[in-house]
Amino acid sequence: MDVKKQTVSDLDSTSSSRRRGVRADGPPDAMPPSLQTLTTPTLLLLLLTATAVSCSALPPEDGIRILSAEKRIDLTGSIVKVYLTLKVENAPAASDASQVLIAFTPTEAQHLAIVKATRAEGKRKKKTYAPLSVEASDLATTALNGARLYSVLLGTPLKPGEATTIEVLYVLTHSLEPFPAEISQSESQLVYFRDSAVLLSPYHVLEQVTYIKTPSNRIESFTRVDPTSRAGTEVKYGTYKNQAPNSYLPILVHYENNRPFAVVEELVRKVEISHWGNVQITEHYKLKHGGARHKGVFSRLEYQSRPSISGASSFKNLLARLPPRVHSIYYRDEIGNISTSHLRIGSLKSELEIEPRYPLFGGWHCTFTIGYGLPLEDFLFESEDGRRYINLTFGCPLLDTVVDDLTIKVVLPEGSKNPQPVVPFVTEKHLETSYSYLDVVGRTTVVLKKKNVVGEHNVPFQVYYEFNPIFMLAEPLMLVSAVLLFFVACIAYLHMDLSIGKSS
Repeated sequence: MDVKKQTVSDLDSTSSSRRRGVRADGPPDAMPPSLQTLTTPTLLLLLLTATAVSCSALPPEDGIRILSAEKRIDLTGSIVKVYLTLKVENAPAASDASQVLIAFTPTEAQHLAIVKATRAEGKRKKKTYAPLSVEASDLATTALNGARLYSVLLGTPLKPGEATTIEVLYVLTHSLEPFPAEISQSESQLVYFRDSAVLLSPYHVLEQVTYIKTPSNRIESFTRVDPTSRAGTEVKYGTYKNQAPNSYLPILVHYENNRPFAVVEELVRKVEISHWGNVQITEHYKLKHGGARHKGVFSRLEYQSRPSISGASSFKNLLARLPPRVHSIYYRDEIGNISTSHLRIGSLKSELEIEPRYPLFGGWHCTFTIGYGLPLEDFLFESEDGRRYINLTFGCPLLDTVVDDLTIKVVLPEGSKNPQPVVPFVTEKHLETSYSYLDVVGRTTVVLKKKNVVGEHNVPFQVYYEFNPIFMLAEPLMLVSAVLLFFVACIAYLHMDLSIGKSS
């Protein structure tokens, strides 16, 4: 624990020195000797160069400034969710602003799963929120310190002198670092979270505050950047005023988190569509516990006798949210059927609670398969142009999980042509051919792949395709033909005389 405290103090000293704009080991008014010896022409050249570099990093709408920023970080689970409320204003002398930029550090950009934004319209009780498009900005290469910029595209441009409120949600995965990295069965799990006390932004921020919410009152330590306060499970940084663009004050929070760190390393969902009235879904999971690795031996007796203390960081069940009217559900692994599951069917949703064969501790793995059927009429529709489309839900049915690698295979009926998937975010797409019983030419299969998938990706998507109903008669005709050929063969066999007669 001494290492942890030393790291926090180091960050404190670095943050304090950055706020004062001086070196950590020098007096506040000391000027670096290298600047004292510079000549006037050299100093002017450096100032012009710095001005050119800073201007090249500014966004096109350089009249934007943030009047107030509120950042709320939810650390109550294994997935980090950050909620931003930004009140932005366009300068009176600027041109119309069509976008607002959001900055992420290189580490955040690597673990970024999804970014969503809305714009507040109206006042008080009549206030509504209009969804906004978010996309990676072309200015990312000119951002300072390798920051990655995303553009929030305003539906209506922000005119000079106007202000508006934007709410942003972004989700980070694999951003909690277990410390210690290994724990025994009876120990609780502690994790590190690293961020900035102030908002990283390419704009000038007049006022901002940051709230960090933890799952329990046990917070081992946290970096102090005055003003900083703590109340129960929440740590508050700020209010900070007049922060320059690209400001960054690193902080570190060390706290207890025993929530399930369920990570699906690979999920393959196969959706088979039959125009005879059924949609069959098969899901293959490779699951692991992504928290602190388990050390020592596992005692089943201790785990069952003291469940609240022994194995506090482990998990033994998961909840899958399925569509209503689900039927023919099975849950099994390589050994066979697993009976430890409970199904609750409702009018709006169905919930399947599953338990692996053993509780999962940090670093442990398991594989299993879930399958179920759905009525076709709830998911198959016809578009105005005569094409058919299947309306499904993207993502993973398991709640509070991260999917590192997701593959969805939509197997269309044999004879389908010109498939076109419509997904509300970027995915890898390609076509392949699948074969099943009584298939002749094979079934067209749309394959969608995406990495770093979270619950916010569980949104509807569609696959459009063309289908001639005459192909529905192919399999029945094949069966009828096979039966007729069998009877013809039997009749021919019965009327054939295969006995060997005497020669005359």
